[in-house]
Amino acid sequence: MKDTRKKSADSDASQVADSVANCGAVSGANYTDNYTNIDAFEKKALDFIASVDDAIQNQSFSPKERLAIPLQEMPTRNPLERSRQMCEVAIGFTESMAILEANRCLQCKNQPCVAACPVHVPIPQFIAKTAQGAFKEAVDIIKTTNLLPAVCGRVCPQELQCQSVCTVGKSLKDIDKAVGIGRLERFVADWERERNLITIPEVKPETGKKVAVVGSGPAGLTLAADVRREGHSVTIFEAFHKMGGVMVYGIPEFRLPKAIVAKEIEMLKEMGVQFRTNYLVGRTGTLGQLLKEEGFDAAFIGSGAGLPKFLNIPGENLIGVFSANEYLTRANLMKAYKEFAATPFYQAGHVLVVGGGNVAMDAARMALRLGAKKVSLVYRRTRDEMPARKEEVDHAEEEGVIFRFLENPIRILGDEEGRVVSIEVLSYELGEADESGRRSPVPIEDSEHLIDCDAVIIALGNNSNPLMAQTTPGLDVDLRGQIIADAEGKTSLPAVWAGGDIVLGAATVILAMGEGRKAAASMNTYLASI
Repeated sequence: MKDTRKKSADSDASQVADSVANCGAVSGANYTDNYTNIDAFEKKALDFIASVDDAIQNQSFSPKERLAIPLQEMPTRNPLERSRQMCEVAIGFTESMAILEANRCLQCKNQPCVAACPVHVPIPQFIAKTAQGAFKEAVDIIKTTNLLPAVCGRVCPQELQCQSVCTVGKSLKDIDKAVGIGRLERFVADWERERNLITIPEVKPETGKKVAVVGSGPAGLTLAADVRREGHSVTIFEAFHKMGGVMVYGIPEFRLPKAIVAKEIEMLKEMGVQFRTNYLVGRTGTLGQLLKEEGFDAAFIGSGAGLPKFLNIPGENLIGVFSANEYLTRANLMKAYKEFAATPFYQAGHVLVVGGGNVAMDAARMALRLGAKKVSLVYRRTRDEMPARKEEVDHAEEEGVIFRFLENPIRILGDEEGRVVSIEVLSYELGEADESGRRSPVPIEDSEHLIDCDAVIIALGNNSNPLMAQTTPGLDVDLRGQIIADAEGKTSLPAVWAGGDIVLGAATVILAMGEGRKAAASMNTYLASI
């Protein structure tokens, strides 16, 4: 076993410290009562490791002893400082913390975590290598099924997938105490990247077959990687000027640094995947033209769901009302927060966000970083029913976002210049559960009241952009405009597959990647037959 722990206290902690030097202090989860820094986290891990050193070296823990290893908290930046900074909130594990957390894994033979992962990462195997300090081997295992581990380790809802079925969490009767699979995935991916140890996946000999991929989001990138491994030529067509889809324009820098996305995309370029930016399929050229005139043998549509939903209430056309898509794209993709940005943002003192999902949390937290003095979030149910990740809700609350539960807007009011000045909301109470399993909000009669604000962000999810269906004859879509595809991603058109949000509706990065992998397997079979 390669022993990396001895130098961890100095080298690893100092590297993390350097990375946060200009972004404020690092804290623990209970920052108001237990303010600490990365060195304190490291010391606790090293002290525990010293007490069980032989068991770690020999991997001789009993299941009971593994369950007694303390859960490693994720170090985060001081919320009072980070709420005005774009720097990443979560700092990441040190080597010692990663080794200790990995040794909590029971190495279950039935591997329920693998079955719960949409891309079926060999989780026990990569964790076993992490527990031994073999970090490069660990990340190479992950990359057999997932070429975006640094992304997934940060933004995937592991608590609803692999960690939800973790035997450790079930044994401790608390899913929050499950093995930190996502945090370990992030750690080994970062460890590899920061040391310039990234290896390019093997690509089989060229087959002469050409594949067009529409969209460079997680579904398209995943399919591109799997198809390229088989030796087929792959070209990704992206409407924007930067690659990455929702990972670039939708998810904020403080949750997913764009340099990390760029690095993972760079690996695809080195595999031979080609990229064509500023190419809107359906306008610049149609899917039919790509297949017939440019000679592509197959195509995958992974264009996402980018058409924002609105409340359809009076006042949504006032100055200062934004969809979360526009607001986040201005900041994330166009860097509107920079002093001389070509695309400015709308300055507001009190920003009110409508919604309860991850995008609503992103928009609210971004508003703080763009200078809002106050940010409120209106949601028509309660905290328990919010679809956003618990971690994101907690982070938003720590940073000062004010939650207004059991309220929903009925109109937006403006001044004589057409600018937002307030929003009228109705109070609600919870009734019986609806088809989603959540209790339905029931309006309270005569409970209308005003909330003063000067900007409103609508974060209610997205529909599919109708452009692909309108410009692609024979492509079947459902009533919501989502492309109809079978279990393998095949559409109504021959040699055309689809996956991700354009099929599922607005979903998660990892679910989109799972769709990309299934479609790639089917497409590779098809390409081998022609």
